[in-house]
Amino acid sequence: MSPAMPHGSVRVRVPASSANLGPGFDSIGLALGLWDEYVAEVTDEPGLVVEVSGEGAGEVPTDERHLVYRSMLAGWADLGVETPRGLRLTAVNGVPHGRGLGSSATAIVAGVAAALALADVFDPERLNHLAARQEGHPDNSSASVHGGLTVSWTSDDEGLDAGRTRTACIPVHPDVIPVVFVPHERLATEVARKALPATVPHREAALNSGRAALLIEAVSRRPDLLLPATREWLHQEARRPAFAASMDLVDELRAGGHAAVISGAGPSVLVLATSDRVERVVADLSWRRLLPGIPAYGATVTRL
Repeated sequence: MSPAMPHGSVRVRVPASSANLGPGFDSIGLALGLWDEYVAEVTDEPGLVVEVSGEGAGEVPTDERHLVYRSMLAGWADLGVETPRGLRLTAVNGVPHGRGLGSSATAIVAGVAAALALADVFDPERLNHLAARQEGHPDNSSASVHGGLTVSWTSDDEGLDAGRTRTACIPVHPDVIPVVFVPHERLATEVARKALPATVPHREAALNSGRAALLIEAVSRRPDLLLPATREWLHQEARRPAFAASMDLVDELRAGGHAAVISGAGPSVLVLATSDRVERVVADLSWRRLLPGIPAYGATVTRL
């Protein structure tokens, strides 16, 4: 189907996500039941109007720099359609910003989804690829697109499919329950990434590879293996100076037998708990404790 000139209005809902889950660096993501909701409307009045409430209100830009709008432009550019002369974007944000819960990915997914839908060519696979390309890595964005647990990779096929983001959706065992500890402090993803080493020893890469494989088994079928399955060697320790308090909490929880990891680039801490142990997963009152659940679906679009 050929894209139409963007028209009408759409409502887009996108869930938060946690990336890596320990060893699944830049490839494994888990959708979380915290939601951003947007209404994008093409208007006859020229110009851009952006209204934001909830998380980030009064802090994020409300002009052409807004990440959802910039992602819409990228979506329309990929489609080869013109940007409408007038647009109103209303955002109700439920995903905390700068906490390692995929807030930038939710914005990018929402923007691309809205752009595709307003042009009558919404397609989850296209959305998955374009969002991952703009985000720079597919772990958060693919979980927000599809929901549940996702594993993503870059296609090595030839031709038009070369370099495209592909995603497999993995069933989550019903006993697996995420517990999230959110600190007051924020951390920009680019700051956390700068702390990563340029190379890692072959032995550590091999160890991490084995645990990433075990992670899929643990989350989907063997929750009793969650603690060893979330051990990793690629990124958390290297970033410790950037979120020392978070790593201290991870150490404390893991010493108590809980499968705790840094959520994405931090500084939030994610615990993959089981239903019989959720109430034992606690931290001091300086952390906001969330039980967001795992949505079975991701981004949704409704024509208004």
